[in-house]
Amino acid sequence: MKNLIRTSIALIFVSLIPVSGQSQQKVEKTKVPVVVDGKAQVIPAFEDPDRWIRHDLWVETDFDSDGDGKLDRMHVDVTRPYQTDTEGLRLPVIYASSPYYAGTASGRQWLWNVRQELNSEPPEREHAPVPKPRINRPIISNSEVEDWVPRGFIVVHSSSPGTGLSEGCPTVGGDNESLAPKAVIDWLNGRTKGYTGPDSNEEVKSYWSTGKVGMTGTSYNGTLPLAAATTGVDGLEVIIPIAPNTSYYHYYRSYGLIRHPGGWLGEDIDYLYDFIHTGNPDRFEWCNDKIRKGEMYENFDRIYGDYNEFWAGRDYLNDLEPLKCAVLMAHAFNDWNVVPIHSWRISEALKEKGVPVQMYYHQEGHGGRPPFDMMNEWFTHYLFGVENDLHDGPKAWIVRENDERENPTPYADYPNPDAEDITFYLAPGAPERGALNLDKSESKGKETLVDNVSFSGSTLAQAEWTEHRLIYLTPELKQDIHISGVPSITIKAASSKPAVNLSVWIVSLPWQERRNGKITDNLITRGWADLQNHKSLRESGPLVPGRFYEMTFDLQPDDQIIPAGQQIGLIIFSSDRDFTLWPEPGTELTVDLEGTTLTLPVVGGREAYEEAVK
Repeated sequence: MKNLIRTSIALIFVSLIPVSGQSQQKVEKTKVPVVVDGKAQVIPAFEDPDRWIRHDLWVETDFDSDGDGKLDRMHVDVTRPYQTDTEGLRLPVIYASSPYYAGTASGRQWLWNVRQELNSEPPEREHAPVPKPRINRPIISNSEVEDWVPRGFIVVHSSSPGTGLSEGCPTVGGDNESLAPKAVIDWLNGRTKGYTGPDSNEEVKSYWSTGKVGMTGTSYNGTLPLAAATTGVDGLEVIIPIAPNTSYYHYYRSYGLIRHPGGWLGEDIDYLYDFIHTGNPDRFEWCNDKIRKGEMYENFDRIYGDYNEFWAGRDYLNDLEPLKCAVLMAHAFNDWNVVPIHSWRISEALKEKGVPVQMYYHQEGHGGRPPFDMMNEWFTHYLFGVENDLHDGPKAWIVRENDERENPTPYADYPNPDAEDITFYLAPGAPERGALNLDKSESKGKETLVDNVSFSGSTLAQAEWTEHRLIYLTPELKQDIHISGVPSITIKAASSKPAVNLSVWIVSLPWQERRNGKITDNLITRGWADLQNHKSLRESGPLVPGRFYEMTFDLQPDDQIIPAGQQIGLIIFSSDRDFTLWPEPGTELTVDLEGTTLTLPVVGGREAYEEAVK
């Protein structure tokens, strides 16, 4: 979730506004909004950044997360057209919040050492030096201002608790990270107070705000709009979270297994806490003792990886009841940092809840906002009240494999309503390649692999012969196959030791192909699990060596068209070099083929698959 804050070029501010009262000057009012095809257009009178009013303030919350005996105040900046003073214009707000605006701690040497035996105490982690915050008052960030101020919106930013000039402690998913943006939205609606400084009694009022607010952001900055929405705060009309982390358990664990986000091997929640903690130096050590040393180290369980109340309190799926705003969810199917289950699980719950929700997915990696016109249509509809055809068409927009992100394909929904689950059975072939069949008659016997983290998943996918993975392939496709939804696996397996990593990839072979002039690895999706959690995410126990256990778990959601000429492959191996702990090689994992199946959601179902392989 690091270093993906979308920023615009630096803009010039002209003045700090009076802290209260509305200008008495009355002139002919600027027409706002100017709408074409349901989208707000640039208004020439708002284009000149030299005439934008830029100022900052501190909004008082209703919590004291740094234990200093007074309510925390959040640092907030505002960028608005000067006509909000000279003409008395009241405009809606695009709001972005982040823990990154003041900078972050640097250095991957502070990550956890992943050379750790399973079910053992981890090696002690060293902590990064206290980062020096990057402060540039009154401008916290320039993100969003170029896009939205010229179109008649006001842009507001805030630093989250314990970062930059915002008071409090960072909690990485704790309640204060939801209540802080709620306080800012309350201030924009006149329900709470803003001040000229963290210790000032001089008020700043939001007389220029209509009270209607939309939030957006990417990664951690996309998590905070969802966090704010779970409070049910009045005035938050629409959110567009991009690659949001909706559950810190799903970010740092996977079905009981200790798993690291892609590109950040060795990261855990305490590292992210250190990474963002740039707040008040007077309360710095108090926050460290309370949050990192206390709450995190006592509860995050880097030995067994079980789900508990600490993780449940950082899972926004558990907090959706008050949410009432519209949601445009954006994610990438090949995001291995914040994996796509984060958006999928929330979107599915919101559909059941009945709030307006649509999904935008693309085929690239972490980040990538929806097309600007799509975002504009959402903000224009919900913040200006403009009637457009926003909800008359498809519920899902998916960028196909060879298309640009600005050109998604519309679908009735995601998963594709025409997708049906197909069960595949495993026929033996180790140490070479076995088969994936629709007929279970050949699923007999047991096959064994030997864990060795020295070999990457990519290497194992390409190997024709190896004892370090099991692989099972369909016949070569004669026609394209469209997979849409959440694959799952039921596996019956035994370990030679009391604990074992379990990694599963779905691939198409040959492993690499050229797309749009680029060589692309043909990974379809993947997943990870701890066999010790075969009964429950909350309780694990040492495996009896040699005893078989059955476990069913989902892989990451996907929507992909597998081209003719490929073979779909299931790869089962143990330690995943880029995501799991690195125990000493040698643990044996034995799979009972008769008790193991793969389920794939195929558009057109069994009939489409059989047609493709005949």
